[in-house]
Amino acid sequence: MMLPTRIVFGNEIIEIAKENEDFVVFNADTKTCHLEHFEESFPNRAYSFGIAEQNLLGAAAGMASCGTKVIVATYSVFLCLRACEQVRTYVCQPQFDVMMLGTHAGLLTGTEGASHIAVEDLSIMRAIPNLTIIEPSDAVSARIMAREAIKFKGPLYVRLHFAPVPDVHQEEDYHFTIGKANVMRNETNAQVTFLVTGILLGKVLEAAEHLQEEGIAADVIEFNTIKPLDEESIIAAAKKTGALVTVEDNTILGGFGAAVTEVLSETIPTPVKRIGILDSFGESGAPEELYRKNKMTVEDMMEAARMVIALKKERS
Repeated sequence: MMLPTRIVFGNEIIEIAKENEDFVVFNADTKTCHLEHFEESFPNRAYSFGIAEQNLLGAAAGMASCGTKVIVATYSVFLCLRACEQVRTYVCQPQFDVMMLGTHAGLLTGTEGASHIAVEDLSIMRAIPNLTIIEPSDAVSARIMAREAIKFKGPLYVRLHFAPVPDVHQEEDYHFTIGKANVMRNETNAQVTFLVTGILLGKVLEAAEHLQEEGIAADVIEFNTIKPLDEESIIAAAKKTGALVTVEDNTILGGFGAAVTEVLSETIPTPVKRIGILDSFGESGAPEELYRKNKMTVEDMMEAARMVIALKKERS
């Protein structure tokens, strides 16, 4: 049975806790990533604050200031909006060791209702200094990223998802290093490069396969770390293909695609098409319908690739 990244990540934290006693879990009394069950095995290391994210982050900062690593779990929309001041001022400014698990991010949350869909969390969180941001793309990457995240020291935002997606990675082949991108597809004569973060990786790889059938070779690079961004991989991709498509399940305003274009504008200006949530709020509905409305389907990704290739030729 497929499990969403949020559950896989939370389950792995529970497994890690059996051998690692150096952290506690703060929960917002919500069913987010299975860590609401942490207290069943570790009653002296679990604290519930109810639906009060500002208090949750304030208390987490307080305990972290005494030298204890704290893992916070709640919906990403409440973490980055309701408790934004606490994240910024209490956690990130003093650089406390708080791992913040934000779940239900992106349009994959459509069936849970518009108010619970975070479409702007990457944009908000990447603007906060001292904050590292990571995001898995499937259950395999979520499990491995949990093991690495527990070793990390300092403010960390982990972006997790509501519903399951098919695995893209094999555990024996997947490697995760904070700040480093993974090349998923490397074609000798690539004409375009997809840069993607999160659970849309599977769709991107599908788009690349279909483009190959048309005679268009496409590279695919996965960015599990949004901040710090692997700028070297972005610049190398721009030099190789000269045409880029960014893909994210977040608004295109200030998100991953915007971060990529910021890098390119100051180093090697390159045609870029951003695929992501348009300038709109999330809506209730089936995720695939929401992706279609926001032009985030496999077909949209293919058309974006054709567009930037054509733009590259116009400028050459």
